[in-house]
Amino acid sequence: MEEKKIGRRTFLKAAAISTAAVGAANLSKASSSAAQESAVQKTGFPHKELGNTGVQVPILQLGTAQRLNPVYDKIMHRCFKEGVTWFDTALSYGWGSSHRAIANFLTQVKDRKKMWLTSKSGSGSPKGLQEDINECLEELKTNYIDLYLMHGIDDEDMLEKEFINLGDRLRKSGKTRFFGFSCHDGNVVELMNKAAKVGGIDAILFRYNFRRYGDRELNLAIDACKKAGIGLLAMKTNGSVPASIEKVVQFRSDNFTLGQAKLKSVWADERIDSVVSEMDSIRVARENIAAAKSEKHLTATESHQLNQLAALTANYACNGCAHICESVVDQKVAIADSLRFLMYYECYGKTEHARQLYNGIPAQSRICGEEQLQKAAAVCPQGIDIAARLFDAQRTLAV
Repeated sequence: MEEKKIGRRTFLKAAAISTAAVGAANLSKASSSAAQESAVQKTGFPHKELGNTGVQVPILQLGTAQRLNPVYDKIMHRCFKEGVTWFDTALSYGWGSSHRAIANFLTQVKDRKKMWLTSKSGSGSPKGLQEDINECLEELKTNYIDLYLMHGIDDEDMLEKEFINLGDRLRKSGKTRFFGFSCHDGNVVELMNKAAKVGGIDAILFRYNFRRYGDRELNLAIDACKKAGIGLLAMKTNGSVPASIEKVVQFRSDNFTLGQAKLKSVWADERIDSVVSEMDSIRVARENIAAAKSEKHLTATESHQLNQLAALTANYACNGCAHICESVVDQKVAIADSLRFLMYYECYGKTEHARQLYNGIPAQSRICGEEQLQKAAAVCPQGIDIAARLFDAQRTLAV
């Protein structure tokens, strides 16, 4: 008997985009949607509406924080050919090199309307965000961005009226079609709940993976955003821990690799509109694209293995909730940032970048006394041995 197919919610099936124009009042949006529709018909790549925007977007995006070939990037071209026409970038990615490589890529595909571009600014002020979008446009050599995000915010004040009004002005100016923010620190729930109430946010990019399904507060926040019509974009979907630790569960499947199964578990949540994946090789791009196009669901056995993996490796998977562990320590110590940069080193192979970020933390904030770190470990929801992991970070990343 065939094993019963399951998903956390109904799995997103590939859907053709309506030929109707998005709106007569927005000709640029309509022409862009028509170009996207043509790409869907050609590649068969699944799309979904981004929140309540009326615009269909690919369910998989190419994250471009990795090193891109500025002359001819095979990964970008492979993704584009297969229907992954949404590239996610930021001012901080490669200090502008990501933008410039994408700008060159746009000259090679010769049709900006076929592409969807997200860029981000880490500025904490409306003036800085305004200045940064101009820099984004200059580096990308385009006159508009499809989605402009306030990058990695952790301050709820950035959802106050002055920032929401900025988003309105940027949309009206034509510099961006949509506006939102990304977040991955410990107060994701609070930020999402506030966004659902204040309005003016078109999309949120947030940390979401197979490890987070049991988080009741996060699920309620996701529901609130979905009800408010906000587009929901998932990042950090691998829930990465060192490969040697991940082998504690020998994932077995006739249909998917472990990486593919992790993506499928996120797409199984019908509230998620698209997933950002940093595909740093043709092999990974090929696997992720195949997973996106596959209509097969995860089986009960495959889902159970992911649940096992989440449970057995939780004490290596920091959720970034610095407000919990760091608040009980008597001195300022950057626990969450240190563990995140260690993850970049151990899981992503970003050796130099991880070291650069880690050494940007003040030396006195990288480690503290054993007794203090035991207090932090005692409140960690993941059960991480914080003292041991901070020692690992100091040993491998400090220069």
